[in-house]
Amino acid sequence: MNELKLINIYKNELQNYSLEQLRYKSEEAVWSIGQMYDHLILVAHEYLDNMETCSTLNDEQPFGKTEFGEHLFKIGGFPPIKIKLPDELNSPPNNSDSKNDLIKRMDQLIIRLSQWVSKVDNIDPNYKVEHGGFGWLNAREWYDLVGMHFRHHLRQKDELEQRLVK
Repeated sequence: MNELKLINIYKNELQNYSLEQLRYKSEEAVWSIGQMYDHLILVAHEYLDNMETCSTLNDEQPFGKTEFGEHLFKIGGFPPIKIKLPDELNSPPNNSDSKNDLIKRMDQLIIRLSQWVSKVDNIDPNYKVEHGGFGWLNAREWYDLVGMHFRHHLRQKDELEQRLVK
């Protein structure tokens, strides 16, 4: 399933939640569904910012991916594990957006992805921006990372839905 279809599914499924369900936290250390959406949107834009940076570069980057980065792209996604970021990168996502706010933000993301889908493969693959954990990624890899990240959170989404008070 491509990135745009997957993100549209996430967006459409927002209709299934009440505002209370969107903001519900079963435990202090567990995100709400709304926080998960906020995280996905913010990270996707960060990845796309890096993709756009690749499109503006003029110098080829000789460095490649880290061992984990190579593995990630070889298997086409994140392994089915929970990933804990360092505390300085792990501030809790926003939990105050309304359903309409999240839908608008998802629409903006979908538009941005759509604008690049036909252009990303024309960017020199040797123009790269460094990812803290995966190494040096080119524009196509940054773009693909958006879909990989959304797919990675499907399991978390299911777990959070199981915890909802119906």
